[in-house]
Amino acid sequence: MHKSKKRKVSHDSNTEMNGDASETSKPTAVFKPQGPRAHTLSIALPGSIIANAKSHDQKTYLAGYIARALAVFCVDEIVIFDDEPRAQGHENKQPFENEYTAFSDPSHFLAHVLSYLETPPHLRRDLFPMHPNLRTAGTLPSLDMPHHLRANEWCEYREGVTIPGENYGSEESTSNKKKNKRSNKGENGSETLTLANAGFSHPVRISNLSIPPHTRLTLKFKTENPSDGADPVAPSAPREEAGYYWGYSIRRCSSLSSVLTECPFDGGYDLSFGTSERGTPLATVLQCPEEIPQYRHLLLVFGGVAGLETAVKADKELADKGIGPGNVGELFDYWVNVLPGQGSRTIRTEEAVWLGLMGLREVAVSKGR
Repeated sequence: MHKSKKRKVSHDSNTEMNGDASETSKPTAVFKPQGPRAHTLSIALPGSIIANAKSHDQKTYLAGYIARALAVFCVDEIVIFDDEPRAQGHENKQPFENEYTAFSDPSHFLAHVLSYLETPPHLRRDLFPMHPNLRTAGTLPSLDMPHHLRANEWCEYREGVTIPGENYGSEESTSNKKKNKRSNKGENGSETLTLANAGFSHPVRISNLSIPPHTRLTLKFKTENPSDGADPVAPSAPREEAGYYWGYSIRRCSSLSSVLTECPFDGGYDLSFGTSERGTPLATVLQCPEEIPQYRHLLLVFGGVAGLETAVKADKELADKGIGPGNVGELFDYWVNVLPGQGSRTIRTEEAVWLGLMGLREVAVSKGR
C-alpha cells in the first residue's frame, strides 16, 4: 500500500510572538495595566442565591463561581443585598464569631467566602482564622489576580499584613534585628516602625507609622529593593495611579434601595443596568453604542430566583416612593434582558452574572472616563 508522508506545518509566526509554542507551563494572558484608571465596575446581587443551594459544598462552589467572574471581568466592587424581609428582631443581628452562617445568614456566608478568595494566599493565615464557613474554601479554583503575587514576582504595589515586631523572621541577621529594634522607639523616640508580611522571605519595613498587628495594607515600595521599605497607600492607588486591576471590595446592604443610596463613590453610580427577563434585549441596547453615555462608576444589578421584582416588594423605601414590581426598571438607566429566547425556563443568577458581564464588556472598557 502507498504510504504518504504528512506535510509538516510551520508555526514559526506564533512561536516568534509567544515564545516556545510547546511551553505551556506559564500563562500567556498576564494582566498588563494600560495607564491610570479612574472608572470602576460594580455588580450587585442578592445573598439569597446561597440559600437556594442545598448543601455546604454547593453553596461554597456557587460563591467560588461568582468570584471567578468578578476576577475575570475585573470587577472592582460587589454589593450583596437582602431581597427578602428579615424576621422581626433579626434586622441588625450580627453572627457570632465562629457561627456557621450558610443557612442563618446567606449574605454573610457569601461575603465571607468572597473576601477569603480575594485575599492573596500569603495573607490568609493571618487574616482568616479557622472558621466553619471556610472549611472547603481551599478547594475552590484560584482567582490568581494581579495582586496575588508570587515571592519572585515584582510589582511596585503589594498587599501586606502587619505582624508583631518580635516575629520578623528567623532568617534575618542578628544585626538587622538589633537595628530594627533600636529604630522602633515609639512615643519616646524619633521613629516608629511597623513590620508587614508582603509575601517575601523577610518582612517589609514601614517607617514612621505604628499600625496594629493583623491589619491588611496596600503597600507601595520605595525602590525595587524590598529592603528599602514601603509606604501604605489607599487600596484604590494601584488602579488610579497605574491602572492595575487590584481585586474587588465587598459591601453589604439591607435592601435594594440601599445599594444605590449607600454608594461609596462621590456622585454615586452614574451609569446603571438592571437585569430582568422582562427587560429590553441587551443586543438592542448595544446597537447604538454612541447613545450610551460615558461613566465614572458603572453598576450592574442582578436579581435572585424570582428576579429584582421580589427585592422591590421587600423594600419599604422603594414602596414609599411609588416603585413596585411593575416599574422597577425606573431605578436604572437601562433595564435589560441579558439573554432573550433562553432555552431553559430560568437563568440562574450565577449564570446571569457571566452573561451580563460578557455582554457589557465592551461598554465597560470603552465608556469609562
